[in-house]
Amino acid sequence: MWGKSVEEKIYDVLVVGGGINGVGIARDAAGRGLSVCLCEKDDLAQHTSSASSKLIHGGLRYLEYYEFGLVRKALQEREVLLDLAPHIIWPLRFVMPHDPEGRPKWLIRTGLFLYDHLASRKILKGTETIRFDRHASGKPLKTGYTHGFAYSDGWVQDARLVVLNAMDAEERGAVVYTQTACVAAKREQDLWHCTLQGGSGVRTVKARTVVNAAGAWVESVLKNVVGQRSVHALRLVKGSHIVVKKLFDHADAYIFQNPDKRIIFAIPYEKDFTLIGTTDVEYSADPGKVSIDKDEIAYLCQMSNRYFAQQISPHDVVATFSGVRPLLDDASGDAASVTRDYSLEFDESQGLLSVFGGKITTYRKLAEQAVDLLAPHLGNQHPSWSASKPLPGGDLNGPIEAFMQKLAQEYAWLPRDLLQRYARTYGSRTAVLLKGKSCVADLGEAILPQLYEVEVRYLMQFEWAKSAEDILWRRTKLKLHLPLGAEETLKQWLSRQTSRTAALV
Repeated sequence: MWGKSVEEKIYDVLVVGGGINGVGIARDAAGRGLSVCLCEKDDLAQHTSSASSKLIHGGLRYLEYYEFGLVRKALQEREVLLDLAPHIIWPLRFVMPHDPEGRPKWLIRTGLFLYDHLASRKILKGTETIRFDRHASGKPLKTGYTHGFAYSDGWVQDARLVVLNAMDAEERGAVVYTQTACVAAKREQDLWHCTLQGGSGVRTVKARTVVNAAGAWVESVLKNVVGQRSVHALRLVKGSHIVVKKLFDHADAYIFQNPDKRIIFAIPYEKDFTLIGTTDVEYSADPGKVSIDKDEIAYLCQMSNRYFAQQISPHDVVATFSGVRPLLDDASGDAASVTRDYSLEFDESQGLLSVFGGKITTYRKLAEQAVDLLAPHLGNQHPSWSASKPLPGGDLNGPIEAFMQKLAQEYAWLPRDLLQRYARTYGSRTAVLLKGKSCVADLGEAILPQLYEVEVRYLMQFEWAKSAEDILWRRTKLKLHLPLGAEETLKQWLSRQTSRTAALV
């Protein structure tokens, strides 16, 4: 619902876009004492930010394109983010089998040496050379692969990272509206008058500055909402992933180099699955209607089959997801080589900041630099702060394993699988979720296996969840573990709650 004074209040910053860059900027700005309003036309992380490869990584392959600055920036951010949200971000070891038809060993060793030394490491292990007859990662591979390399990066629950940034922004004073589009913005007398349209109707929000963090829609917002031309050309590139039943039992991921010079990841996913991706396909259609095509599925299966002894086909795919990456058009010849760096364009005379490009690993740094541009314009002198304050649920005060043991003692009545999922999803906020609960019956109705009423209501109250897809796919990944028809069951439950609420009004 709209706040009573939404039309009267003048915000310092209106952020358009609830992907990772938008919520990161909202969090940083709110933490510096600026008044912030964020609007997102759909759900938080509904598009690109929930369709990544789920990696916090430096981008090993970008070294091949001499993107040393981008890689260094991303490598520095890995351990910052590991500290901010250890419940949803954790170290992941990657194994790269050496393919004689691919990049030579000397080139790989050089790249890995740079990867180890472009930024300092405290948590992540360094690189090493491995023999597959002596390493667990060798068992699932075809017999022709004998040697490889191992290095470390990070894994992230990407959509949850977006939600946690939005939560932190709200707790620091920001106002967050989802399912609310900014349909018009006009500059008058040093203020932006922005028309927001959502389920609660149409309202005008006044703001001193506007941040266009609309991702794949950044050019559309400039042209159709603000009425200005874009200073950059965007190149939309579709990245798709497939999910199959797990192809290996160990905890490491794989990075495969393929004959077309592309890189494919095979990552342990949700305990029972393997995530394989991504593709790089030029895209020109509606970013909101992106989906994988048959050629992409066949390509990912083929690349997996090149390395793994267990062969897969499109029939083995249990889930897919696709996203459109809004990349800066640097005139690269192919989609895979387009830069993943970002550009911030601030028109100080208009109080308009537009975000072009970026990747999930560098979102916090992007946000920090964006607010560094905005703050002086708004008379704000507060320094950057976001690198040292945990995201909601991230204040574990020690390793995640010790935190889980503490939870197991405090909530001994909670089934082990459920406790582990809560810990990895909500971290220390599990205490909020389970406040006043002392037995399984206190969790409320068992709507679906592993999904109780208490969790659904928590997600609706604190995390802007409104639909079954919000809950089963972006806030959690329960959809992968539930039988067909589960989403419809939750839809019906939510509909009944809405009807009951309406009857009480």
